Order: sequence, then structure tokens, then C-alpha cells
Amino acid sequence: MGDWIRCCHPAPDAGARLLCFPHAGGSVSAYHALSGAVAGVVEPLIVQYPGRQDRYGEPFAAGADEIVDAVLGELDSGGGSAPLALFGHSMGATVAFEAARRLEAQGRPPVALFLSGRRAPSLPRRTGAMRPVREMSDAELVEEMRKLSGTADELLASPELLSLFLPSMRADYQIVDDYVYRPGEPLSCPVTVLTGDSDPRVGVEDARAWQREVRGAFSCHVLAGGHFFLNDHLPYVADVIASSLPDPIGRR
Repeated sequence: MGDWIRCCHPAPDAGARLLCFPHAGGSVSAYHALSGAVAGVVEPLIVQYPGRQDRYGEPFAAGADEIVDAVLGELDSGGGSAPLALFGHSMGATVAFEAARRLEAQGRPPVALFLSGRRAPSLPRRTGAMRPVREMSDAELVEEMRKLSGTADELLASPELLSLFLPSMRADYQIVDDYVYRPGEPLSCPVTVLTGDSDPRVGVEDARAWQREVRGAFSCHVLAGGHFFLNDHLPYVADVIASSLPDPIGRR
């Protein structure tokens, strides 16, 4: 595609596209397994945030709106008319939500929105939530990453690897810290929420509260696991994606 969007498993005949937004610190590789699991049902597209992997050295994104602007602009310039669904995990869920709002405001809503591992944005900040990243030392940020169990232990134990990884993590956490929820029209597209039953940052009711943002169909799936539960449930998640798409897309 372009600078912002990658396709690891092309499936041009799938009938729909699934645009995936990674978590904080994440990159295309974070969704490689999910991409393979859903390819054929949809054509999976993955957002590559600047400042990591093949975009290492580029300035980090300054906020969720900047990412939405760039990604939707690149998607439009790339052509293609297949229906579009959106998927986001953790920070990526917030960005996917804002992208869905933007598309609905333009009169071209996504056919489905999948939100994973994220509290509803209208909820007040939880007591005991992590401090703003600006106030955290590197050691404290590493401990937060360890608590969420989404980063390999060998990376967390390597000063050399951490020096490459921590800047993008800080930049993305800053996006989360700076995000301001703006009340708006509820989404008309179907919304599916996925959450782990032992996520230390997202309670089950926190996830179900996304229903406040929806006037269309809504479902919430609670799966065993913590914040990074997705890779333990890939066949199930792929089935959820397929069954949540409108006919005949989800059954091709």
C-alpha cells in the first residue's frame, strides 16, 4: 500500500477489508498471526505507525487524530471499493473508534467495528490507574509493560533492545494520555467488543460500557486471559469476525 498500511496476506477476492490498528508500542508484526487467521474471510490490512520497524527514525505520531487523518487518506488514495471493517486492540481500539466516527460523519460507515482490550472512552479515569507516561521513569514503564504481559521477557531484560523499543512505547502511551473523549452521535455500524477476563487494566463492565457509543447491533465477548488474550484465541476471534460481517461477506 503506502507508508501507513501493510498487507501481509493479500486476499483481493475476499469481498471485504479489515483495517487493523495495533496497540501502544505495536507494529505490523503484532497482527501477523491474526492477519493469517482471517485472510480469505477478509483481506487484512495492518497500520504501521511511524517510528518502528521499516519506519524507524520517522517522527512519532502526535495523536489519534493524526493517525486517523493519515490512514484514511492513504486508504482513499489507494483505491478499492470493497466494504471496510475496522479492528483495534488497546490504544488501537481508541484509534479505530475515532476512525469509525470519522467515516460515519462522511456518510460511509464501516460495515463492522471490532474493539479489543480497551475501556469505553466515556468512563472516568480509574482510581489506581497508571500515572501519565511523562511522570514515569524507564523502569516504571518497563514494569507496566511486564504487568500487561505483552512484551517478551528477553526484550525487557535487554538494555540494547529496550533502547530501541521504549521511545515508541512512550510516544504511544502519550497518545493515550492526551486523548480526550468527545461525546458524539452513537455509531450506527455493528460493534463487537472483545476483552480478557483477567485484564489488569480493563474490567469486564468497563468493556461492556462501549455499548453507550452504539445505536446499532452490539455484542461483547469475554475470553480467558489478560490484556493480550488475542493470540490465545485466534480461531475464535476469526470466527467472531466472520460471523459479525453482513451477508454474504462473512460467509464467503
